[in-house]
Amino acid sequence: MTASKRFFAITLASTSLALAACVGSPGPVGNVAVPEPAKPVALPAYLGTWYEYGRYEAPFQKGCEGVTAQYSLRETSGDAKIRVINSCYKDGLDGEFDQSTGKAKVVDGSDGAKLKVSFFGPFYGDYWVLDRGEPNEDGEYPWSIVGEPSGRYLWMLTRESRPSAELRGALEARVRELGYDWSLVRFTQQPAP
Repeated sequence: MTASKRFFAITLASTSLALAACVGSPGPVGNVAVPEPAKPVALPAYLGTWYEYGRYEAPFQKGCEGVTAQYSLRETSGDAKIRVINSCYKDGLDGEFDQSTGKAKVVDGSDGAKLKVSFFGPFYGDYWVLDRGEPNEDGEYPWSIVGEPSGRYLWMLTRESRPSAELRGALEARVRELGYDWSLVRFTQQPAP
């Protein structure tokens, strides 16, 4: 191994360890065969505010309640990049408010259903919209199910802070159809509308 290859390997290993220390270890694999996204995603219908209905617990979200995600076009970007603002209350709805701002970009050739998202500088993670509802009267998707290739992360998002029993049942059925272990789902507390 040449000196430059050794340096690169050491740098890569150090970066990986530093990231693991920042965000913790990922949870168990809840889906060993994550499917490709089921439908194309039109960016205008995906933008706006989402409420997290449930998720697989992730170290970077530990104890988060009242979770929302807001997607908008970045004002300074000419290449259709997206601003992502994730918010939550730590350890309960009356806990400390926490917010992170990141950026996302649509993966070429994915029909808009795959994004690369970054909250940590140059590091981007996969964000796949595995399925979503048909646009409502406001032109927005009413729900989405988001995952990534490892099967360790899963999010169910809705436009309402407290989805109806019918939508909750439909989300559970669809998550199971997609091959996810429903027993790993952690439901998110949301404030009353």
